[in-house]
Amino acid sequence: MMKYKGYIARIEYDEEDRIFVGHLAGIKDIVGFHGTTVEELEVAFHESVDNYIAISEETGRAAQKPYSGKLMLRVPSDVHAAVATAAQAHGKSINQWASEVLKEAAHI
Repeated sequence: MMKYKGYIARIEYDEEDRIFVGHLAGIKDIVGFHGTTVEELEVAFHESVDNYIAISEETGRAAQKPYSGKLMLRVPSDVHAAVATAAQAHGKSINQWASEVLKEAAHI
């Protein structure tokens, strides 16, 4: 996973053109880049993010921000109770406990 200025890149390999193709993940605007090597891809990713931010500033349209870090969930009351109990058993708040569990589940 590539990260830069809070943005994350979604990378794919185009077998036909033999290039890596990337897009910014987590925003609705379409921002793409590519490279034939990892080094080229990383440079193109940084340039794309910088250009996206610059163009947004020039046009007066705010650049979309990647995820804020706030996650609202609705779960059944029995799940909520089990989560609260598990967090307390680990000496953590629900927020701390859930963040660690989600991070582990996402393989970060």
